[in-house]
Amino acid sequence: MDTFCKAGGAAVGYAAAGFEVVGVDIEPQPNYPFTFYQGDALEFIRDRGHEFDAIHASPPCQGYSAMKDMPDAREHPKLIGEVRDLLKELGRPYVIENVVGARAHMIDPVLLCGTMFGLGDAGFELQRHRLFETSFPVLPPSGCKHELPVIGVYGGHVRCRSTKFWRNGGRDFPGYDKKQLAMTVMGVTHRMTMNELSEAIPPQYAEYVGRQLLATLNPALITERSSDDQ
Repeated sequence: MDTFCKAGGAAVGYAAAGFEVVGVDIEPQPNYPFTFYQGDALEFIRDRGHEFDAIHASPPCQGYSAMKDMPDAREHPKLIGEVRDLLKELGRPYVIENVVGARAHMIDPVLLCGTMFGLGDAGFELQRHRLFETSFPVLPPSGCKHELPVIGVYGGHVRCRSTKFWRNGGRDFPGYDKKQLAMTVMGVTHRMTMNELSEAIPPQYAEYVGRQLLATLNPALITERSSDDQ
């Protein structure tokens, strides 16, 4: 179960890891690539969580992000604790994902970065740090490899994060197809709007976590697949 699913960045990663994925979000998600239910994620976990082998949750990040301290910032819910309590009560393996600003609200999270997966384009690297709290062991990948100027995908735009490149001219990535550039650096291949890309996690993050989740759920299957690969 992929809760707070938005347009399915995490879902595609879990599918690549070998899962059948069902998405849940309180808002319509016409670009979600798998079975989708519109509704309250917490209620869906309570009512139907027992039907699933594992649950991924990406509670709204706005209340934990740096933007929360802006002078005109609105109040946003902080749901990580409530989500965790519900998932623990359910007893299924779970993943909680959020921004680095949520670290104090998470338990021993693993940090993933786009540079760990070679994400980037046009001479820029995608960092997009995200935290993953899991109820099962996850070995962290090798550390971040911050070597290139940074590209960001947020606020409905693809942005140059270095003042050495184009920013003084008031434009980001002149001459580039901004939408395609954003999809490439995020590793997204299914349909998304720019706003949806801004809210997504790269599928490679969820695939990395999902493969270790699958090993926890079915070690025999992993052994069989490894033998087939050899």
